[in-house]
Amino acid sequence: MLAKGFSVDPRRCQLLGLTGSVVLALGGETAGALPVRELPALASGRAALGLVGVYFGVVLLIAAWALLGRVIRGPEPPSPRALLVVLAVWATPLLLAPPLFSRDVYSYLAQGAMVDAHIDVYTHGPAILGGPLADEVAPVWQRTATPYGPVFLAVSSALSGLTRGEVPAGLFGMRVVALLGVALMAAALPRLARHSGADPAAALWLGALNPLVLLHLVAGAHNDAIMLGLLGAGLVAALGRWPVLGAVLVTLAALVKVPALLGLAAVVALQVRSGRSMARAVATTAVAAVATTVAATAAAGTGYGWIGALKTPVSPENLSPTSILGRATGALLQGLGSDLAPFALPAWHALGLVATAVAVLAIWLRSPRLGPVYALGLSLAAVAVLGPAIRPWYALWGLFLIAAAAPSTSVRHRVAAVTGALALAVLPSGGPPDAEQLALAVSGGMLALVVLWQAHQTTTAPVLGRTA
Repeated sequence: MLAKGFSVDPRRCQLLGLTGSVVLALGGETAGALPVRELPALASGRAALGLVGVYFGVVLLIAAWALLGRVIRGPEPPSPRALLVVLAVWATPLLLAPPLFSRDVYSYLAQGAMVDAHIDVYTHGPAILGGPLADEVAPVWQRTATPYGPVFLAVSSALSGLTRGEVPAGLFGMRVVALLGVALMAAALPRLARHSGADPAAALWLGALNPLVLLHLVAGAHNDAIMLGLLGAGLVAALGRWPVLGAVLVTLAALVKVPALLGLAAVVALQVRSGRSMARAVATTAVAAVATTVAATAAAGTGYGWIGALKTPVSPENLSPTSILGRATGALLQGLGSDLAPFALPAWHALGLVATAVAVLAIWLRSPRLGPVYALGLSLAAVAVLGPAIRPWYALWGLFLIAAAAPSTSVRHRVAAVTGALALAVLPSGGPPDAEQLALAVSGGMLALVVLWQAHQTTTAPVLGRTA
């Protein structure tokens, strides 16, 4: 607990977060998702020190973000512009770090090279490409078709052409693309918050300065940044006098990753709220979405195989609730000698999809009271939680819009608590942890907590002495 006389200096928050980002980036030089030729031995001292450093930096970053939230709730909150400066300061060291917390960015580059080479990414995995770039892809995805849409594949293909298949240049380029997505998110949040009657500064704090954004969208360069950036821009356009542009941008977001397709419901709802009839709003949005899909797919030249590729299998170790229940049920049935064991996992995944549909329908039936932006955020959160696969960065699908439209401070507090936990959930290498790595990670986090506590004691001691 913070002492009663303790006050938070925004500049110290900024410096603390910057320190966390720098230490995190430095630790990633030996513990991150490095190219295979640069990977140190897992048992090496460099790898161990890097892992401790990464978690030390992550905890500092989370602490800086939490303290900044205290400033925002204080008597003199920073302006949205000042928060954008903080975001830039915290993100800058991560731009120069190796990929962190996932090897997905290598898959993106390989898929772009495949499109460039006229290989069907909806039929083949990166293994067919061969060469150094394909070797960087995680083994579980080597022979897996991509579920990404033509818009993202067009971006990754263009980047492949610009970088000529060079991995370092490709990694930096993909991170710049992700950063542009984060910039669109940050630009959209204040406008969406004002429309929803929320505090723009609080929306930026939760939706853009969030540690998950920094760790997974910036450091991890995930294409979710492009999806969310286009989705936010589309909703902003739909708030104004450009509902067709809004539908186009939201459709482009869905052609990066399909969950954004739910955003079209918000575009329709926003039109109805502005006075358009339901029939006209639906027709306008549908025509714009279909036309955009046809045009984008033709321009990318990848075809419509992404629809079938949505059935791409999830990784065996996936920790989504339905996957956990499916594996547990399968193990139980197998122990009982039942022939139904192989069907347990698909059955639970199917139940999850049904539950998702029911939850989304229930949310939108209440949308007149919730508001379109908040209803969309809750819907995307339901898709992430109840779907067959979940990763920490999937939480940002719903969190981004919940940050903009949450009806109360208590909702933001609960979402922030989930964020802090998820920020610690993945190793910087992106691989599954073992006992030794977990011990090193915990050591790094505990060391950061000790340093923070000592700094807190030093800072508050004069204040407590004066008030004694």
